Amino acid sequence: MISLQDCIDMCGLDEAEILALAEHEHIPEIAATALAAYLMHLPHGADRVKEMIEDDIRDALQRGDREHAKDLFMALRHFLKEHRDELD
Repeated sequence: MISLQDCIDMCGLDEAEILALAEHEHIPEIAATALAAYLMHLPHGADRVKEMIEDDIRDALQRGDREHAKDLFMALRHFLKEHRDELD
């Protein structure tokens, strides 16, 4: 049986980035791994992932959840570092 961690390992993003995508799209984490794999193979897909994480940060700040916004910001920093060559 394939696990969530197996799917995360295959999709090209880390767990925090997957959780941000799942939050943004209101989908289960396993579905977010499939979405991530799909997006990361599209032209400008990395830009779309970045925008989704940024949206989550804004939403967290708007509802006053600074701790969650901080966690999402760290996920964004990691994403930008790991995928800088794929961003426009």
